[in-house]
Amino acid sequence: MSQLLSPQQCIQTTMGLPCQVEELLGSGTQGEVYRAKLSDQSIALKWFHSYYIHEDAGLLERLTELVHLEAPTDQFLWPFAIVTSPEIPGFGYVMRLREAGYLSTVDLVKRKVKLSFRVLSTIGLELADSFLQLHTRGLCYRDISLNNVYFHPQSGHVLIGDNDNVTIDGSTSGGVLGTPDFMAPEVVRREALPSKETDRYSLAVLLFCLLHNHHPLYGKKVLDISCLDLPARMRLCGTDPVFIFDPNNPSNAALPESHSIEAGANAIEFWSIYPQFLKNLFIQSFTVGLRDPKAGRVLESIWRSTMVKLRDSIFHCPHCEAENFYDIETFRSAIETVKQCWRCKQPLQAPARMRIDSGMMVMLNIDTLLYPHHLDRDRPYDFSQPTARIIPRFDRNQLILQNLSNQSWKVVGTPQEILPRQVLPLESGLKIHFGNTLGEIRL
Repeated sequence: MSQLLSPQQCIQTTMGLPCQVEELLGSGTQGEVYRAKLSDQSIALKWFHSYYIHEDAGLLERLTELVHLEAPTDQFLWPFAIVTSPEIPGFGYVMRLREAGYLSTVDLVKRKVKLSFRVLSTIGLELADSFLQLHTRGLCYRDISLNNVYFHPQSGHVLIGDNDNVTIDGSTSGGVLGTPDFMAPEVVRREALPSKETDRYSLAVLLFCLLHNHHPLYGKKVLDISCLDLPARMRLCGTDPVFIFDPNNPSNAALPESHSIEAGANAIEFWSIYPQFLKNLFIQSFTVGLRDPKAGRVLESIWRSTMVKLRDSIFHCPHCEAENFYDIETFRSAIETVKQCWRCKQPLQAPARMRIDSGMMVMLNIDTLLYPHHLDRDRPYDFSQPTARIIPRFDRNQLILQNLSNQSWKVVGTPQEILPRQVLPLESGLKIHFGNTLGEIRL
């Protein structure tokens, strides 16, 4: 199959700089993506198929508008110039090249890669924050799906591609309705166009898929379908959608592995591991949220704070080191024990933790880092620089908290201050005043 562009071909940008094509990176229904050089800088170049340009009459106008807008966050591989050529008809655009080491979220759901729960919750946090920033600017992504998201398996950092689909929220001129499995039911039924509200539904589907390796609407109804083709998917996701963990409707319940992997075997195992506060949001998204876009869709800010809470809830099993979750809602009782580790099935005691008066609860693992939003309720989420860390003291089986901030802390009930870089051995019941918040240690 011939390429739309040739290696060494020179393309003109609206910036007035020449762009030289290097190699084909991939192709899809909209066009082809190439590695290219722009003033000795490696960038990505997407060139559209002529038939797609014909189908999407407003594409060039939309792209031109996006080029003049600033990317909502660094996570978006945003168009920054239109490109044309006198040799061939059509056009394309250039964007930042995806760095090496990033994987597609498709690889994660297909179980080609396994991630820690900390990395998974970080991916969820970055996705929620990225789409919050996009929507805050009055924009709609239209096609949130596994195909457009990339992640770094060590850090959980996210990159979002295919931003040429982005439109002004409420616009009727966009070229895509979305990916069927991720489209809101009202869009599948052609009762609505993509919007900020349908993006929120798609985000919930994406988060569920990433955390459960399964689609939230593919349960035992799949067994009645001879071919899971597009009409069948449209029925499952549009005309007859039922959540596989709907507490009031078991007609599409997830089935154990002995029946069908397609029908939800992966999801059953993961669903049993996650804390109830996370499950509640998915139940809302795929029960009320299926029918009532305005009242039922979970806001991006809620997903963001929940993913932070999920990260903070992780603690390690002392028997097998597996990551488990401290379910804050469950542990309000006087007997603070969890049932058992999901991996080794050994009983677990409540872990070392710090309750902060802002409402947060942070598990104190030997590698725990605290960030500005933990110790100052007025600070936004920022994970670039920790303000405190836990250091284990193995000779006495004790945890030590080190002050990495530039402010002094006070131990409540004593004259003791913890200056920057100093450490504090932790004891159960110890209360620390961080300036704008109060933390209580529970061991």
